[in-house]
Amino acid sequence: MPKLPAVAIIADAHFHDVKAGFDFPGTTIDGERMALRTWVDTRQSTRVFNESTQALFAALDEVKRREIRHVVLLGDYSDDGQRETLASLREILARHAREHGTNFYALPGNHDIFGPAGRHHTKGFLGQNAEPLQVTSDSQNTAPGTIFSAGMFCEGYPVGLGAMAEFGYFRQPHYLHWETPFGASDAIEARRYDAVSPDGRNHYRLMDASYLVEPEDGLWLLMIDANVFEPRDGSYVTGEEAAFIDSTAAGWNALLRCKPFIIDWVADVSLRAKALGKTPLAFSHYPALDPFDGATGAERVLFGDTNVARRTPRAEVADGLLNAGMAVHFSGHLHVEGVTRRSLRKREIVNVAVPSLVAYPAAFKLARPSLDSIQVETVELSGLALDQKIITAYRQESDRSGTPQDAAFDAMSYGAYLRAHKEALVHHRYFPKEWPADVVSAVSDLNLLEVCRIIDSKAPADDDLASIGMIDAIVDWYCLRQAATLALDDVTAQRRALYHKLAQSYGRDPAQGSDGTVGTFLAIFFGAFADFLGRAERGAKCFEISLRQKSEAA
Repeated sequence: MPKLPAVAIIADAHFHDVKAGFDFPGTTIDGERMALRTWVDTRQSTRVFNESTQALFAALDEVKRREIRHVVLLGDYSDDGQRETLASLREILARHAREHGTNFYALPGNHDIFGPAGRHHTKGFLGQNAEPLQVTSDSQNTAPGTIFSAGMFCEGYPVGLGAMAEFGYFRQPHYLHWETPFGASDAIEARRYDAVSPDGRNHYRLMDASYLVEPEDGLWLLMIDANVFEPRDGSYVTGEEAAFIDSTAAGWNALLRCKPFIIDWVADVSLRAKALGKTPLAFSHYPALDPFDGATGAERVLFGDTNVARRTPRAEVADGLLNAGMAVHFSGHLHVEGVTRRSLRKREIVNVAVPSLVAYPAAFKLARPSLDSIQVETVELSGLALDQKIITAYRQESDRSGTPQDAAFDAMSYGAYLRAHKEALVHHRYFPKEWPADVVSAVSDLNLLEVCRIIDSKAPADDDLASIGMIDAIVDWYCLRQAATLALDDVTAQRRALYHKLAQSYGRDPAQGSDGTVGTFLAIFFGAFADFLGRAERGAKCFEISLRQKSEAA
């Protein structure tokens, strides 16, 4: 059997073209016109926006340098599926393909496409002299300072696939094999399924964009469209956004219910791959297993029904895929680093969570498959230099609004900037949206020793604890939760030892519940450090997944 090619896996690039038009003048920095999103929006978002252009080019440069011929785009390849953004992205990928012989294979994410009819977007941008303004695709939005641009609209299926059509969604002449769950045809009408609301009042024939491609002899890329738009009960205008449950929190949980034909197809592909000696790698935007591997158990007790809690796959997903014979699955969506394993009757499935290019930690994966194993390597982008023109625009925005300059503006590298962005998220997203107000008020200005004395008034003096602010520890908590082993370069060994001590001495098992006091909240919060650190310290930036053992066990 010939040697199998390596595959680069890029998740959640969230490409925003800083040179986009969007029918407004933009802002000019050092003589260059740029379409920049505001820092006010950036500091509240789980991803950064303007830095995505440079991050995508850096990832593609690494692909070129390593002579990788095949690149999977694991969904959310665009900022929010805007027509103009996708047109720019298509040009970038097509040029890279022409110049370097690279093949791209795309999957839709919840930010790339919406339902059958699409949806409008309204986004905040910086105008001239850092003046904030809104750009919208909704002609009915006549708010003062709002500019209309049809290029801001996000299309639905199948129109929204058009810009990326040549990147796997439809058959290309050089593919050795290509199919969908419905057969060999790539015609849109041959790829539809019935979607009906529970009350039976709303019935749609929606398109599924899944496909199987063999780009080189022996390698099968199983590309699964786990975007699920389930019609709601009630009366709606046909195809309108409100008529569907957004796919964002649905993923594989909804796929089991609404797209069962995918599981049957996975089982059929697995059997054929084994019989034909092919190596199948499965991909979807959404995690098939909990990418945090249970380490976020404290979050539901602390914060309630958060985004992470809502998006965690149920055990039935793993059971269904194990029974279908899936062995390895790569996912994005949650911008998280992690490897999770589940087994059932001697079968095992491994979910490799791929980080985003535009959130801490910025990285992508390389998979080097063989018939017996897959070598997985993490390629980090933390050393990337920042575009100082963007930072200048943020500073101008802050000066105009009279707000302090954020520490992120002084970062010396992309990795340091994303870590500082995580601290901004603590203040501007997590605290106001998730944390109890009494906890925020009680701990924001304290050091760790003072916080420990809220839990236990007799906590002994400890200079190490007194030297670390609670805010710094909270940022480390979120970084370890999101980046696992990739956070270890940023959280010193001394701090990690201290956090282990905190968890052991002051931590509380979330299974004990909370009595609603600040002290109990903090004890559960500290206890979670043990799970985060254990997951990080067990992980590795490069690792191997055995396929022979799974094949024989099956």
